[in-house]
Amino acid sequence: MNASVISALAALVGAAIGGMTSVLASWLTQRTQVRAEWLAHDLTWRQDLYKAFIEEATKCYVDALQHNQPDLAGLGNLYAKISRMRVQSSLEVADEADVIGRKIVDTYLAPDKSFIEIREMLADGSIDILGKFGDVCRAEFESLRAQQF
Repeated sequence: MNASVISALAALVGAAIGGMTSVLASWLTQRTQVRAEWLAHDLTWRQDLYKAFIEEATKCYVDALQHNQPDLAGLGNLYAKISRMRVQSSLEVADEADVIGRKIVDTYLAPDKSFIEIREMLADGSIDILGKFGDVCRAEFESLRAQQF
């Protein structure tokens, strides 16, 4: 083989490898950025959903402590949020949200609480039906943040 052909072939192969390396690096960078943006959007979406769920659950629970007649619109909104969690959230979060919904329904069936009974529930911590939900959500967020890096 001619030395000039070998030199030309080596230059072409080197250029091809360099070009493919550049394209591959760009593709990997773009893919990583898109994934990070998607995870950040997903995290924000979940935070908004969980915040709305906590607010709705709190309203329903307070209503359930004071009344025997359920707020059907509030319960409907609450269960709509639980259904959204079943689609997007971890199984643990959705299951814990369902437990809260069931506790609220059970509270409507229980006798109304007096202010003194509510004060006692505050003192012994039994009024906090959202504590475990918060813990499960925090664990899910930590897991999602770990996936970002």
